[in-house]
Amino acid sequence: MRPDRVPDGDRAEADPGAEVFGRDGVPLATDPGRPRAPKKSLAEPVEIPSPFLDHELKPRLEQAQSGQRHVLFVDAAHFVFGTFLCCLWSIQRILIRAASGRQRFHMLGAWDAVNRTLTAVTNTTVVNTETMCDRLQKIAPQGRVGPITLVLDNAKYQQNDVVRELAKSLGIELLFLPSYSPNLNLVERLWRFTRRRAVYGKYQATFADFRAAIEDVLHYVPTTHADSLKELMTLHFQEFDDVPLLAD
Repeated sequence: MRPDRVPDGDRAEADPGAEVFGRDGVPLATDPGRPRAPKKSLAEPVEIPSPFLDHELKPRLEQAQSGQRHVLFVDAAHFVFGTFLCCLWSIQRILIRAASGRQRFHMLGAWDAVNRTLTAVTNTTVVNTETMCDRLQKIAPQGRVGPITLVLDNAKYQQNDVVRELAKSLGIELLFLPSYSPNLNLVERLWRFTRRRAVYGKYQATFADFRAAIEDVLHYVPTTHADSLKELMTLHFQEFDDVPLLAD
């Protein structure tokens, strides 16, 4: 081994200027003068969502409840055609039918926090900037009176210049959630509900059956599943109060 090439595991004992290689043989940055990004503690992402919830999200939700604004929670769900077991106990060995393949059913949904309705753009290819722009175009002409706010995460296809400019031209406010805060995105609960009802512990022989099962659950959101979702899709959000405990 060349003296200037040091295994990753020995970097602590290596010369500071030596070139360090990882397990895959790719050189790792070792320049002592190169600035390093500060490490984040667990407490930081836990503390950030609280002021956002109190000063950004809740005031808008209060306006929505009083009819002065529309707040929609936006997120993408990627349903993978495969086998998802919930819980299985068996004394003897049994065979369970399982789907084959890795096809995906993508859905970019917008959940109205007050009216409890879902509108979605779906495909079997990919969710990208074009999909997000399609989502914005479908939200704008739905006859809503007053300002519209979309609450969404920081995915690149949602916060690039193309999407921002289109939202601005349509009069739609984009309210981006803090990092590490899926608990503040209401539609995430609906995706979990849908997976439990349509995917987990279920067998669909074909991708068409798989997709139909998901669409069937979402079709009955305002009727059959209304009572279950009334308790699930409330405007109460889980917060993490014991930050020191989580950070230890």
